[in-house]
Amino acid sequence: MSGAGRIRVACLGAGYFAQFHYDSWARMPEVELVGSCDMDLVKAAATGLPAYDDVGQMLDEADPDVLDIILPPDAHAAAIEQAIVHGVKTIICQKPFCRALAEARHITHRAESAGVTLVVHENFRFQPWYRAIKSALADGAVGQFHQATFRFRPGDGQGPRAYLDRQPYFQKMPRFLVHETAVHWIDTFRYLFGEPVSVYADLRKLNPVIDGEDAGYILFEYANGARTLFDGNRHLDHAADNLRRTMGEALIEGSEGVINLTGDGAVSLRAKGAIEADPILGADAWNGFGGDCVHAFQSHVIAGLKSGSAFENTAPDYLNVLEIEEAVYASAKLGQKIDLRAK
Repeated sequence: MSGAGRIRVACLGAGYFAQFHYDSWARMPEVELVGSCDMDLVKAAATGLPAYDDVGQMLDEADPDVLDIILPPDAHAAAIEQAIVHGVKTIICQKPFCRALAEARHITHRAESAGVTLVVHENFRFQPWYRAIKSALADGAVGQFHQATFRFRPGDGQGPRAYLDRQPYFQKMPRFLVHETAVHWIDTFRYLFGEPVSVYADLRKLNPVIDGEDAGYILFEYANGARTLFDGNRHLDHAADNLRRTMGEALIEGSEGVINLTGDGAVSLRAKGAIEADPILGADAWNGFGGDCVHAFQSHVIAGLKSGSAFENTAPDYLNVLEIEEAVYASAKLGQKIDLRAK
């Protein structure tokens, strides 16, 4: 799609996280929001858009160029199918993408066969600190890359009311820490460091009121011998005025220096042998979610539609993330390293 006309966007879902989607779309002069659909019609109406509780009716009446699916994974495949049937040619779908890898593969193939562009709304790689880190690595800031660690510490997992005030379905997800959350860093590590060749995982559940795991280690190996570690624990916090800004802290270490990400979104570089670090990116001042990464991602999609440029995180590419996720769970179950090259 290209040209000067506004792109018509309809949204399916009006729950907690949807607020960031609607806010972002409303800030784009090249976008016209044409409808909101939710099982709770009151929530859909609260967006101020034409409100629906039937997605088929919305697609027929609003005739969007883009459908933005902002639903939990159980509803993804059916919603994508409906959009395909109704002739929508560009679909954005929130993560976690579908319920399982097999379902994601099926609906991805269905979209490809119908000539539909399906993009997974994976926005963490669009957070400004990861864009800055990517640029620094490309410039050789740390020399030969050796290892990286991300310490996931959102501090929201303790007690019987964990997650109930924001996203209550978290408590009932049989696969939680990895399927819902660590997939962000599976994708971000791919963006920063390339495709891993093996994975080892040790997962556990600390809060007895939830169904899935909420803590664990995931160790990735790369063809050049480098390693990255996702160290996740939803019960613990980190030094930040907003625990949901970066959700943790990171170190990216190499032969010539160390890049440090702190909880305020600042990125710095300490050269090998130095005491002080030099700033790469200042502290984040955005009051919303994740350095305004939702807006960065959605702007990326609109720019691609207007110019014909390539999209990041199309569904066929994102299947790699889900294949790695399956390997993570297999590793944790078997207690052994999984070779990702042996697909």
